[in-house]
Amino acid sequence: MHFVDFKLSKETIKSIREMGFEEPTPIQISTIPLIMNGRDILGQAQTGTGKTAAFGIPIVEKNNNKSKKPYAIVLEPTRELAVQVAQEIYKIGKHRKNKVLPVYGGTSINRQIKTLQLGVNIIVGTPGRIIDLMNRKALSLSDIKIAVLDEADEMLDMGFIDDIQTILSVTPSDRQTLLFSATIPQPVMNIAKRYMNNPEKILINKSDVVIPKIRQIFFEVKEENKIDALSRLLDVEDPELAIVFCHTKREVDDVSMKLNNLGYNAGAIHGDFTQAKRDEVMQKFRGGMLDILVATDVAARGLDIQNVTHVINYGIPQNPDSYVHRIGRTGRAGKSGIAITLITQREYRHLRQIEKNARTIINKRKLPTKEDVVKAKERNVFRDISGIISNGKHEGYFQSIRELSGSYKIEEIAAAALYAAYGDIQIPEEYGTKKREKFNCHNSSCMKI
Repeated sequence: MHFVDFKLSKETIKSIREMGFEEPTPIQISTIPLIMNGRDILGQAQTGTGKTAAFGIPIVEKNNNKSKKPYAIVLEPTRELAVQVAQEIYKIGKHRKNKVLPVYGGTSINRQIKTLQLGVNIIVGTPGRIIDLMNRKALSLSDIKIAVLDEADEMLDMGFIDDIQTILSVTPSDRQTLLFSATIPQPVMNIAKRYMNNPEKILINKSDVVIPKIRQIFFEVKEENKIDALSRLLDVEDPELAIVFCHTKREVDDVSMKLNNLGYNAGAIHGDFTQAKRDEVMQKFRGGMLDILVATDVAARGLDIQNVTHVINYGIPQNPDSYVHRIGRTGRAGKSGIAITLITQREYRHLRQIEKNARTIINKRKLPTKEDVVKAKERNVFRDISGIISNGKHEGYFQSIRELSGSYKIEEIAAAALYAAYGDIQIPEEYGTKKREKFNCHNSSCMKI
């Protein structure tokens, strides 16, 4: 099936093509025609299914509202999700001139009020800030035709139930309501029964989301050897961007500190961080200034970073849904990804339960040896040097080589230069105790940090 089969406008088709979408995902195939026909939707789908476009495309298509008041409202649990979803809906509706505004706490409410006064078609926001705007008489929901509850289970877990009810109670009773949730616990069902009109239930199997794109493996380690194991895996895998999940805020701080002491470019986020600090860390991570993000499940809610190549469960997830949420942070936008889980011997039963409930297979692998790490480092050196030569970045050093060659062999000069750049490539007996040199190797030229 193709997007043109939905009989969308040429403007929306143009936007979809510009965004690089080739064919609709299962949830888009299931929901877009129903939403276009005015049906309420109760959709159970995991991260990475394409559900934002599943509701974003119909919202954009159905919006013919000339009023300054919003036509559609999308509720999100976090500031990060509100921004990301608003950006995607804006891209979908760009050629149909849809005006999309993300609203959330931690930033100027006055600026958001001024934008609302100019007129907005689609509001995407956190429940708390939306209620703040309503209380200030800056936001009216009297013209709302479509209301979306996205990540509904997370919003309820975060205590937004009263806010959600307050918001829905002031929207028109004949509105169309779309609810999307990774899980459908009883509180979510209660919301659906109270505020939805005979919703069509859509279930997207986890296997449709996780299995095809993500290679899933686990390593058995002793608790006291986890940092050692993590160091080896980072050196051998050499991820472009990696998220390391920990159970507690204290563990996040500890792992992040140890990784930085070992020379890795790692940052941390958890619930004790201010929003400004979270934004700073995430900006560095997205920009490639940090290679590794260490986070708790709560802090990672709403993160959508396209180039995450590895997700590492430093602590095994507490339940199958958490596992699926975590590993869904990689393998985005049709790319492949790797999910690695570290477990202790007593956690085998828990791992098998995750496999059963998530309908997946997590394969066991042997931890890389010190020799494997040395070979991986050598491959990385070869790759970096080849890139530098291919791009002609080395030519300014020719004169220095000619002068040194009068006293030393070419092999000695080259080996000394590599040592100066990369340090000792051999691994000490106590792996993880020697500090790893930090390098910035953008544009095929490396600089020690």
